[in-house]
Amino acid sequence: MTFDATVSLTTRPQDYEGDNFAISIAPLSLDRVYALADDPRNGAIVVMSGMVRNNTDGRAVQYLEYQAYEPMALQVFRQIAAEIRRQWDDVSRVVIHHRTGRLHVGAISVLVAVGCPHRGEAFEACRYAIDTLKHNAPIWKKEHWTDGSSTWVSIGACEQSGENC
Repeated sequence: MTFDATVSLTTRPQDYEGDNFAISIAPLSLDRVYALADDPRNGAIVVMSGMVRNNTDGRAVQYLEYQAYEPMALQVFRQIAAEIRRQWDDVSRVVIHHRTGRLHVGAISVLVAVGCPHRGEAFEACRYAIDTLKHNAPIWKKEHWTDGSSTWVSIGACEQSGENC
């Protein structure tokens, strides 16, 4: 299955009861995101946890620094949830949390959770959410290398270049 990872920002999408979106400098909680996605209608909750890895393309990473334009990022998260509901109408909950600030290797940088009656749709919707977020959200990371150098990377540029950021 292929996804069109574009999101229109021309109108504010409807908020759905139970959906939750956040940009936070505080550590993200896997347990909290899972609980927010939980609903009696669910037969599955799929959670994607993005973490800071120790290298990029074999180059040793010391830490990452994330920045976001929060109002627009939250709008993109809402648009992602709205599009998920257009494609998979039985999704019960969408939760998207992204962290900002300095994150060391092993820290969780993003959590996406989708609750749904069926696992197939939950997996597909969760993948759509993270792929679209990485393509459209105004979030940037600065990779700090162990050799003392650093590089800014737009998360959307990762998807456009085909890199696995």
